[in-house]
Amino acid sequence: MATYVKINDWVENMNEVADLDGDTFTVALSNTAPGSETTPPTGDGDGILANITEVSYTNCSSRDLVLASSSQTSGTYTLDFNNLTLTASGGTVGPFRYVYIYDNTPTSPADPLVCYFDYGSSITLNDTETLDININASGLFTIA
Repeated sequence: MATYVKINDWVENMNEVADLDGDTFTVALSNTAPGSETTPPTGDGDGILANITEVSYTNCSSRDLVLASSSQTSGTYTLDFNNLTLTASGGTVGPFRYVYIYDNTPTSPADPLVCYFDYGSSITLNDTETLDININASGLFTIA
């Protein structure tokens, strides 16, 4: 099971640049540990897509998430997406260990990171293989 890790900068970017129910959220794949990046994306002020080393997506299906709901109940807001199935087609995808989710719409900062999932070891999808990215049953995140 993958471990969820929040990107601290997302707290600011969510409030200042994001349109949670209108922006496009996308998955990015990396095999480089966040702390090993030239500019670690977990550092304050560094939580953007440009600070991660992505794999090639040549043989990968769509990486855009589909919004399931964006709502609040009794003062608790939940952002939820449908689960996503990545499929390798025409060749391999990977290896990758880290699955990032980022807001693909803002331009300043460009592509702020929301979180990543650490799968614990590297994954390579061979041609026609799939990986199900399961968003938590209670949503990607909640704010109370």
